[in-house]
Amino acid sequence: MISCPSGAADASRCLRLRALAPLTLLAVAACASSTTTTGGTTPAPVLPAAMRVPSPDPRIGLKAGWFDPGEAAWNMRVVSKTRPSKDFLNLESPGDLRLTNSDLAFNGKHVFMGNYAGYQVFDVSNPSKPTLAASFVCPGSQNDVTTYKHLLFTSAEATSGRTDCGTQGVPDTISAVRARGIRIFDITDVAAPKYIATVQTCRGSHTNTLVTDPGDPTNVYIYVSGSAGVRSAQELSGCSGGSPDVDPTTALFRIEVIQVPLANPAAAKIVSSPRIFADAKTGKAQGLRGAKIHEEVDPEIVRAAAFRDSMAIARGQAPRPNERIITQCHDITVYPALGLAGGACLGMGLLLDIRDVKNPKRVDQVADSNFAAWHSATFSNDGSKVLFSDEWGGGSAPRCRPTDKPQWGADAIFTIADRTKLTFQSYYKIPDVQSAVENCVSHNGSLIPIPGRDVLVQSFYQGGITMVDFTDAAHPVEVGFYDMGPMDSTKLVQAGYWSSYWHNGLIYASEKARGLDIFELLPGAWFTQNEIDAAKLVRFDHLNVQEQPQYVWPAAFVVARAYVDQLTRHNGLDGSRLTAISSALTAAETLQGPARTAALTELANQLGRDAMTAADAPKVRLLAGTVSAIALE
Repeated sequence: MISCPSGAADASRCLRLRALAPLTLLAVAACASSTTTTGGTTPAPVLPAAMRVPSPDPRIGLKAGWFDPGEAAWNMRVVSKTRPSKDFLNLESPGDLRLTNSDLAFNGKHVFMGNYAGYQVFDVSNPSKPTLAASFVCPGSQNDVTTYKHLLFTSAEATSGRTDCGTQGVPDTISAVRARGIRIFDITDVAAPKYIATVQTCRGSHTNTLVTDPGDPTNVYIYVSGSAGVRSAQELSGCSGGSPDVDPTTALFRIEVIQVPLANPAAAKIVSSPRIFADAKTGKAQGLRGAKIHEEVDPEIVRAAAFRDSMAIARGQAPRPNERIITQCHDITVYPALGLAGGACLGMGLLLDIRDVKNPKRVDQVADSNFAAWHSATFSNDGSKVLFSDEWGGGSAPRCRPTDKPQWGADAIFTIADRTKLTFQSYYKIPDVQSAVENCVSHNGSLIPIPGRDVLVQSFYQGGITMVDFTDAAHPVEVGFYDMGPMDSTKLVQAGYWSSYWHNGLIYASEKARGLDIFELLPGAWFTQNEIDAAKLVRFDHLNVQEQPQYVWPAAFVVARAYVDQLTRHNGLDGSRLTAISSALTAAETLQGPARTAALTELANQLGRDAMTAADAPKVRLLAGTVSAIALE
């Protein structure tokens, strides 16, 4: 047992570290065909002092404030902070939930920021001084945003949302103007968007995932995850919340797939409603049952789980004592390059085959009694791993206190075998402690394109932003962070980072109450300048993070040097040999034509021989492949 000091800050941190110690012994409670597994049973490597989280942790005890809180950072720095525009800022009510900033999407020089009351667009041509390009009021929550070329899609779930984007709400129980589904806008002129249509769905759209089909360039598709109650058939024909045993057309136990013709987006429509939760053997719609959350949770969490179960219990077979019926997904991350998707479905995580985009099919599923609300998913770049986050408490509660178990509101990391099998490896949660006035739980993030590594930048609401290296799936480690003090030191005021995404060399973060923040990586023990420069080589014209792109690096000397740096950091090859390799790269870069080709070809051949005895043979082979590719340029 780790003994803890008496000082308040150090004691708090020690309590969290003591709680983290047994994480490698925790098991995932699986369901259906999945088996109970344990992960991370090998000892974690001992890190040099320069690679460890600073101690004492500077995140503990930061000064509270709305726009002037205390700040702490490690391996990253602030580039700019941009407050919300006047339509999305209530100066009299900090943390006004009606003005919550939500997700981000990227299109050209613009960043689109969703907000429960509409969306904002920022021109980030100069990241140090973003400018407001548009402020569009259109209530409906969450206004999850995705873009494609000249189109913008937003999610509407609240019953007050209107098809005309009015702010007066919808007082009638049944109304033709209520918008619950996907709103479509033409953003050819970003400053003057044109409403095109609303594709109505029976449960609204909590989140949406844009999917491109390589074999269908004339359409894009939207996967809709709706988590609200089923609307009346009088308002939208065909909607039913009945038990699937009685009504096979029930809107429960399914997602929606919307097809959007690019030449005529007004003709967008639902083309399928896949029953991804169905029992694989019997075909019954309510086939999946997630593990009941752990008994040691507090009453608030128990109530949250009970609410999710209540709809299923009222309309179908009641869950068993240790299980939850799964009726919906919260978010789906697709990886078109691999034909896979990760469904974070509130009670469990799903692995989907999406090679037929219109008809995704479940190939495996996992459940965990330590997870309350599976929220989102991120694949490793090679598709060998997937990380699921748990938004325990819905993101509104403090879940990073010293007394909170470290697997509550954490990430769960799984390896993927043969595209069909998920195997649990470990949990990850920010290793510091937050106060009782800070909502803190894992949320949205994306990969940083460092070649040879799996590094995720991720939001933890008022727990700040964390960067985690999960290259070793059994031993994830924090490699950087940024945090601010709470909104208020006397009470919990909702705020914190909703999304933190890498895009074209920088980290963009949506803070629920404070606006758009932009960061950059700093070189140090965890990130060399070569690794940072190599990551900046990966660029996209547009990005919707839940349509995960595959990172491909050009044949470049800086990419080769990034691999050399990684081999040096982890002693993957003899130090004298790495010095010789660095010298050979430097010499080859000064050459041209056949002389460069010959030098690089010889170095690649040497590296092939090095890999036979190297401690990190796979990394040496990656280096050899890059050197060979440069030789062919």
